[in-house]
Amino acid sequence: MFADMIPLLTKALGETVYMVAVSMVIASIIGIPLGVLLHTTSKGQILEAPGFNQCLGTVVNVIRSIPFIILMVAIIPLTRVIVGTAIGTSAAMVPLVIASIPFIGRQVETSLKEVPYGLIEAAQSMGATPFQIIWKVLLPESRASITAQLTTVIISLVGESAMAGAIGGGGLGDLAIRYGYQRFRPEIMIATVVILIILVQLVQLVGNTLAKKLDKK
Repeated sequence: MFADMIPLLTKALGETVYMVAVSMVIASIIGIPLGVLLHTTSKGQILEAPGFNQCLGTVVNVIRSIPFIILMVAIIPLTRVIVGTAIGTSAAMVPLVIASIPFIGRQVETSLKEVPYGLIEAAQSMGATPFQIIWKVLLPESRASITAQLTTVIISLVGESAMAGAIGGGGLGDLAIRYGYQRFRPEIMIATVVILIILVQLVQLVGNTLAKKLDKK
């Protein structure tokens, strides 16, 4: 009985890793600049624009307030437009990306707030432009913290990717529901939970190691 589980678990694990990795890359490409924008346009910062910052922050907060399971169902029409289907790993990545972008934005904003303002003032006194301050001061000084924050996002994505199995999103969550729950095979349910725990532990270990190496303090 265990032998027939191995191909299923291997395939499901590959789908989960694929969903999480691709979703994280796409979400980071948008989410990190979003976090920079949220920080630098806030009051007293180098691109101060309170009105714009408040509007942007409101949009971010609204998206973050939507439970993931509801978001998945609500954007099914958009998912079909983007990937041509609402079922499968590619379809699951659309809500994963949309849910992760504001999360990453807020996490990056939090990391940037930890950078001492004196470093920014020193760069300004030397004639640095806002872009140079962002690229050469804010991001390098906060890279360890950002790495730790992104690790948290990846772990959240692992959980959300499993939740995507509820609507046929593929991966370990889908396997647990279709083969474990619907076919009354508790051993598959247990195996998927164990694999998810191991995966999260590995992600946390790698994230902590990278953050420690990047920390210049």
